[in-house]
Amino acid sequence: METEFIFWRHATSVGIQVEEICGGEDKSAALWKEMALQVFGENGGDRYREIGHTQSGTPLLADVQQRISVSHTRHFMVIAMLPRTPEADLQTFSFRTAMGIDCEPADRAQTLRVADRVMTPAEITLAAAYAEALTQGDAHHAPMEAEASRIVAAVLAWTIKEALYKAALTPGLDFRTHLEICAMPEICGNPLVRNPRCGSARIHFPDGRTSVEMELFSYLSEGHVVTLAYSPKCAKFSRG
Repeated sequence: METEFIFWRHATSVGIQVEEICGGEDKSAALWKEMALQVFGENGGDRYREIGHTQSGTPLLADVQQRISVSHTRHFMVIAMLPRTPEADLQTFSFRTAMGIDCEPADRAQTLRVADRVMTPAEITLAAAYAEALTQGDAHHAPMEAEASRIVAAVLAWTIKEALYKAALTPGLDFRTHLEICAMPEICGNPLVRNPRCGSARIHFPDGRTSVEMELFSYLSEGHVVTLAYSPKCAKFSRG
């Protein structure tokens, strides 16, 4: 059992920084989250970083004009960050700051049972095709059994929808109606993989607003699928 907290910082291959905290499995869920946030805060380089929230609940770094997005499971946390954007309003959707992250255990079978609630028939077909590809194996994964591949594909689809929702900064969006998966990304073996095959998606804003094209990047870490959804026009760090 891992009892020490482990902190990683990745300048991912798509230009978005992701910091991960894992370990501490002997801690309760509530205590673990508090300690993980402490680990994140203490690894800020020249300052302690405190996470606050906007009025709508979107996380942000206190006193810094910098988009972040946070996701966690019981003993794994990921925090994605864009460069500072003093020209952008972090309270509303902007192409410069449109980014969201989500993580889920790769073996979370529950995502299969709710797939038809969050995905359209076309998206279910995309996930099934990706599951079939996983049974054949690729550069990142050995061939999987059929059931395991179906679960992993469903987990990937779920993390895409969640990451898109966070990027949209618009409460009340429907996963099926407003968040569209157009092409599934490959789940890379690590966040620094060269030339990843990214996916694509659209956010369809309600009230007559136009649709927005998004890109998708996914990788596997500590038994979790981690997915980033971001605007091709968002501020980025130098590619990792």
